[in-house]
Amino acid sequence: MGSDPKVYSLAEVSEHNYNKDCWLVIGGKVYDVTNFLEEHPGGDEVLLSATGKDATDDFEDVGHSNSAREMMDQYHIGEIDPSTFPKKATYKPAKQAHYDQDKTSEFIIRILQFLVPLAILGLAFAVRFYTKTS
Repeated sequence: MGSDPKVYSLAEVSEHNYNKDCWLVIGGKVYDVTNFLEEHPGGDEVLLSATGKDATDDFEDVGHSNSAREMMDQYHIGEIDPSTFPKKATYKPAKQAHYDQDKTSEFIIRILQFLVPLAILGLAFAVRFYTKTS
């Protein structure tokens, strides 16, 4: 290939998504794999389903051998213009609720509102039990 590879947009690559004309994007490079469809060990459906998008993750997830990676050179026809890819959503962590110390005293008051009457009731039963047995 020449020193200045052809640059394709994602739209151009996605037009080549048939078994007679199949292009893929892997690692920022464009490959015309039409002649490889019948030879692909995973079948042509795997390659056809990867057209029109960046197939790098699909390619890497399978764990291709070094010989498969070397074979890709013969199908390389150009580079992809990264500006033609849709923008990926950026991860924004959820905002954590601010710890409010004022709520701690509220919690203690609620516990005491439950425990104090319970303690009084327990004391009343203890006094009644003690006076009854004496």
